[in-house]
Amino acid sequence: MPFTPPADFRVPDLRFLEIGCLVPHEREDPKRTQALTGKLQAEGVLRNPPVVAAAPQNQQGPRSQRFVVLDGANRVSTLRAAGFPHIVAQVVPYEAPSVRLSTWHHALAVDRPEELERRLSKISGLSVKEQDLSHARALLARREALAFLVRGNGSVLSLQGGRDVHRKNDLLNAIVDLYRGRHAYHRVTRDSIEEARARYPDVTCLAVFPHFLPEEILTVALAGARLPAGISRHVIAWRALRVHIPLDMMADRARGLAQKNRWLSEWMAERLAVNAVRFYEESTVLFDE
Repeated sequence: MPFTPPADFRVPDLRFLEIGCLVPHEREDPKRTQALTGKLQAEGVLRNPPVVAAAPQNQQGPRSQRFVVLDGANRVSTLRAAGFPHIVAQVVPYEAPSVRLSTWHHALAVDRPEELERRLSKISGLSVKEQDLSHARALLARREALAFLVRGNGSVLSLQGGRDVHRKNDLLNAIVDLYRGRHAYHRVTRDSIEEARARYPDVTCLAVFPHFLPEEILTVALAGARLPAGISRHVIAWRALRVHIPLDMMADRARGLAQKNRWLSEWMAERLAVNAVRFYEESTVLFDE
């Protein structure tokens, strides 16, 4: 049977792009990058393309259009480091309903939380204040706080500082750098330490971060800065997965972008014609990532 999509289905906008025009918005995770390098080499394909949004016209580069990486920073950095000239990416409008931006919080497994608190107090420009949970939530919602830390006993430290988006981002990176690479942490979507502990018994405290706006993500990225890894959460409508683009095609320097994109257009048309495209409206759990 021919492919019959639902009314709101959008065929993903897949394109070959110059890898040098892709701008990450968050720091890469070195551990994930190392693991990804071996996986890509073993498989020889890019299974899941990164998701990018075109930068606003007034923030484009002098010669080439720039794209901000919303998801897939590790894939982009891995292929960039390997010297690939091009990469296949899914281009999306940075707006609802195509993209929903939310936040990951970090449930920390720290043996000595008091040591983490001591180190927080040493960060220049960061103010650490005791708050009740409802007040800490209100300060974070109004962006009068950078984040807050929930202790194991439920008490809260509000973390404040920074006068503009760039200084606030510097402080956020300083906070996350205190534990990233030193202590295990789990990404969670709610600010309840009880819920985090029910799922992850090793959790001793919870770092809660603000909800960002797309404009803030673009401002930070296009200025050459990076958010901490694992805080922003982009939920993509009609996400393209298991595309399996050969690495050899992306690495090929003999063929230009136009030729590669013609190949990609023909490949997508063929996949649709033979009913090889599947769409899933329900929430999906994958066990082979």
